Amino acid sequence: MSVIIQRLGHLGDGVAEGPVFVPLTLPGEEIDGEITGDRIAQPKIISPSPDRVRAPCPHYKTCGGCLLQHASDSFVAGWKQEVVETALRAQGLTAEMRPILTSPARSRRRATLAGRRTKKGGILGFHARGSDTVVPVPDCHLLHPDLIAGLPALEALLPLAASRKGEVAFAVTRSEAGLDVSVSNAKPLDGPLWAELGSISGKFDLARLTWEGELVVERNPPAQRFGKALVVPPAGAFLQATAEGQAALTASVIEATQGAKTVADLFAGSGTFSLPLAERAEVLAVESEALMLTALDQGWRRAQGLHRIITETRDLFRRPLMPDELKRFDAVVIDPPRAGAEAQMQQLAKSVVPVIAAVSCNPVTFARDAAILAAAGYRLDWVQVVDQFRWSPHVELAARFSRA
Repeated sequence: MSVIIQRLGHLGDGVAEGPVFVPLTLPGEEIDGEITGDRIAQPKIISPSPDRVRAPCPHYKTCGGCLLQHASDSFVAGWKQEVVETALRAQGLTAEMRPILTSPARSRRRATLAGRRTKKGGILGFHARGSDTVVPVPDCHLLHPDLIAGLPALEALLPLAASRKGEVAFAVTRSEAGLDVSVSNAKPLDGPLWAELGSISGKFDLARLTWEGELVVERNPPAQRFGKALVVPPAGAFLQATAEGQAALTASVIEATQGAKTVADLFAGSGTFSLPLAERAEVLAVESEALMLTALDQGWRRAQGLHRIITETRDLFRRPLMPDELKRFDAVVIDPPRAGAEAQMQQLAKSVVPVIAAVSCNPVTFARDAAILAAAGYRLDWVQVVDQFRWSPHVELAARFSRA
């Protein structure tokens, strides 16, 4: 039957009346196809949207790594802005929306690739849409060229890592010293395997190789630059997806906290924001993962010209900083995971902190937490949307709150 796409859902699928979900479609398009359950899996486009474009990547029809390459950049930018505005409106909030900042193509510096062993060697790439089939992506328009250059060597690792039935995950991150590769779901290490890994690791630009959390080889520390500091995060640790995205979020955090002499950085990770903030303020960095704080501390000690950073290992979901602990700070930076930070926001709402810089990867939980602050008298001054997951439904943002 024929349907008209009314809007995009939060996963990027077109949504028609019903609702009926239709992948790879855009609002206003007339679609023909067989409805199974609540989906049209193989739509035929009768009337295309003016925002429809030819996908730049040759793998787009089969690969599930990107979901919005069929839409123009201007449409995607407007849609992601609207996702944030809609989440805020649902909580009764509005704010100044700054123009979106989008990372360029071929800029993803970290990705997790799937690998399956075959009779002839192995297949490495991303999963196909809605499938566990692995699709090779030698000309991926998402990944940084340095990651693409490392694909042949990772394919050589595949027969050593994978069993005939299992699937291996390669978390690959670009660093200043080469690729940082963390292998999981792999065969156990033994003496012969260790020797073979050492031989293959010399065939590509490798900084570090870890295998199920165990260090196999480290030629050079896989450092990341956070402000003036070089930091070596633990293997597989969180890192902003693109250098451009990190720069955009950092600039927003620095602007939001301008003039603060003491800053608490909550969910600090390995120091993405703590270290640039320390160029002008004393910082308390709070994070639940001790290894990430160790990396932060070591980067701070090696850097020159930074103010003091104190680190504290603490689970902010179970033990949020309380108002009496927060009162000595001129500003707070908070960058929680997708679930948001409701418990910590409730304590911030009771505090007298003048400025809060919030970073989020989930507009819905951000809006929920923002409503807690707004109800306590904080004003949402502005929101900066950052699109570093290009061609995906994923949205990130930074925002500034101030005491009214």
